[in-house]
Amino acid sequence: MSKLRILYAATEINPFLQTTKVAEFLQTLPQGMQERGMEIRIFVPRFGLINERKNRLHEVVRLSGINIAVGDDEKPLVIKVASIPNAKLQVYFIDNEDYFHRKSVFVDKNNKFHQDNDERAIFFCKGVIETVKKLGWAPDIVHCNDWMTGLIPMYLKTTYKKDPIFKDAKSMFTVYNHNYTHKFSKDLLEKVKMLDIEDEMLKHLESADCDGFIKCGMEYADAVIKTNENFGDSINALFNDYMKTKSISTVGADDALVDNYYNLYNELCGSSAVA
Repeated sequence: MSKLRILYAATEINPFLQTTKVAEFLQTLPQGMQERGMEIRIFVPRFGLINERKNRLHEVVRLSGINIAVGDDEKPLVIKVASIPNAKLQVYFIDNEDYFHRKSVFVDKNNKFHQDNDERAIFFCKGVIETVKKLGWAPDIVHCNDWMTGLIPMYLKTTYKKDPIFKDAKSMFTVYNHNYTHKFSKDLLEKVKMLDIEDEMLKHLESADCDGFIKCGMEYADAVIKTNENFGDSINALFNDYMKTKSISTVGADDALVDNYYNLYNELCGSSAVA
């Protein structure tokens, strides 16, 4: 049986928070993989809707205290952790007072998209990578879910490509549907930049929207997965473009979900799958 190490990064997970299908997916898949002998780490943002007392979140002081650069600013990273009830799985929460303490996810009570969602995504992506480095835990697969995680595959292929923790890691990006049409500020590319990232590598983000983050994830991931949702025209156009150069798998949320991903993980790492 495979003993792969899988790092999951996503926007949300049951039972701590659910606003989309991502939360259900992230509850089902890691547990299924752990039951098959794989070693799991899960990272999500600590959105303000998550009740810390009820869910028994507590800060991990030894992992906190890193400053994460977002453009010219540096923000302190706080790491919290909680266990999923009835499962031997821990969830790491990326937290920062400026970005994640408001009582909402991506839109406010008036359904207005938060202006700094791009910065929140950058902080989250960098925070995940830096925390895993501090853990000293080298993943075989980094499985990114939803637009907010779209920068992680690029960072792994550039800034962190020679890092001993990530040098052998493969990345997977699962695309989910969304209805966000907001345009980010013109300095998005400057905020995203890190070491070894050239302007040409950021061309997908020139659209300055959530689709740009998805394009980035699709471009740099070693495997791209499409959920069986009804996607809008813009996302379908992305799939059509990328299918010319990259294989895109479709995985449905059915009884075969765990089997399908188990086989995909083993295929990606070049090991034989045992379902």
